[in-house]
Amino acid sequence: MKKLIFLAFILMAFSNGNPTYRLFKENGKPIKYQKMVKQIADADIVLFGELHNNPISHWLELQVTKDMYTLHGNNLVLGAEMFEADNQKFVSMYVKGEMDEESFMDTTRLWENYKTDYKPLLDFAKNNNLHFVASNIPRRYASKVFKGGFEALEELNDQEKSWVAPLPVQYDAELPGYKAMKKMGMHMSADKLDNFPKAQAIKDATMAYFILENWSRGQQFIHYNGAYHSNNYEGIIWYLKQANPDLKIVSIYTATADDIRNMDPKLKGKNTYCIVVREDMTKTY
Repeated sequence: MKKLIFLAFILMAFSNGNPTYRLFKENGKPIKYQKMVKQIADADIVLFGELHNNPISHWLELQVTKDMYTLHGNNLVLGAEMFEADNQKFVSMYVKGEMDEESFMDTTRLWENYKTDYKPLLDFAKNNNLHFVASNIPRRYASKVFKGGFEALEELNDQEKSWVAPLPVQYDAELPGYKAMKKMGMHMSADKLDNFPKAQAIKDATMAYFILENWSRGQQFIHYNGAYHSNNYEGIIWYLKQANPDLKIVSIYTATADDIRNMDPKLKGKNTYCIVVREDMTKTY
């Protein structure tokens, strides 16, 4: 019922000339949703950069997924930052109908907004027999990197290492996104400050690794992740390109603004598409 009310709200907003979001191309020019769908149809990888508490992000993730499934059928693969690699067994069992919802929720580490925001994506995979990839590094290992650098991962056993991008991990500390993280963490001690972006990088590297491990030519992989993980063609995209420069990758970014008639010039050139959502849009948490 809540979803129907929310959908009615969106449709009403558009019919009243008061849209809740607007889509833009990389150059800042607006684009209609259906045209964007046509343009991304032949992408190898679609990275959907969401704002985790933004309902428009989550609603559009599902709409894009439905439209890509119409075009690709079982050649569509889904995956998400919100599920960690060591929980892949449970994700696969749930999607295949081998585990009921209660058991799944009891055994799997889930985000607090799972039911409203990620369950619809997982259930879409379940209802259409699609593979769903738990792509993220287990958070306890990212925490190890924050405390002790990449070297801390060498202590993992073989099973644990299978849930992380292969070691040693490539890392470019000069990428603008990682440099910006260091600026955000200026209050940290020197060792923690250096490791702060590394903890982000190990997530990016691991997600990129599991995307490619579960994708093959002729398929399309849609990956749902926080916008920062793929912004400015960095993060996950940088790692994907290191592994396969020929990939056709689409990056969708989500931002908020008081005025959505135009895209902030600072966002130009940083993603294939940008969803600009009204700043006063209700948050999911």
